[in-house]
Amino acid sequence: MNISDRIQSLRKAKGISQEELADKIGVSRQAVSKWESEQSTPDLDKIITLSEYFDVTTDYILKGIENPKEIAERNKNSSTSHILFIGSTAFIAIGLLCAFGGWYAEQSAESIWGSMIIQVIGVAGYAIGKLLSRAKAPLIINWLNICLALFMPLSLLVALIMGRVASPYPADIISIAVFAVTYVLIGAVVFAVLKKKSTQ
Repeated sequence: MNISDRIQSLRKAKGISQEELADKIGVSRQAVSKWESEQSTPDLDKIITLSEYFDVTTDYILKGIENPKEIAERNKNSSTSHILFIGSTAFIAIGLLCAFGGWYAEQSAESIWGSMIIQVIGVAGYAIGKLLSRAKAPLIINWLNICLALFMPLSLLVALIMGRVASPYPADIISIAVFAVTYVLIGAVVFAVLKKKSTQ
């Protein structure tokens, strides 16, 4: 791995675009693009700025040499973040299933409040995972979290538009059909956007 690969890897791990990195360190997007494609290398002052921004040593950017303590700390934070990312998806899914069960049993808005709190805990776990580490959540985790979190609001919106009883899941065949088409389309668009963002 050379300087260009390390800069690109650090940028992607932070989840930012070339333009965002350029803004953070005071250069043009074209300069970052040239660094990452090996057309040029950053000046010494920019290497120092990059090392401060990415919280790595200049030795790492220049030669790929890392401090063993930093590696251990980063791996620890990365593992914790991955556990939180996976846990967030589990909490959002459990909250959704609890909402279905609560609504089926009582059919009152109060019956799904606890379920929504479980989902909020899942979202909070995801946010904590992002704060703990530079590690990015896997694409599938991001996609599942968004799709699971959109299920109830979309179901309620479809029910309101169609003049049906609002519930956390579609209740009749027409609502199911409209909801399914809308949900699949939104899921596909979200996946495409996330995929494009992860390759930048």
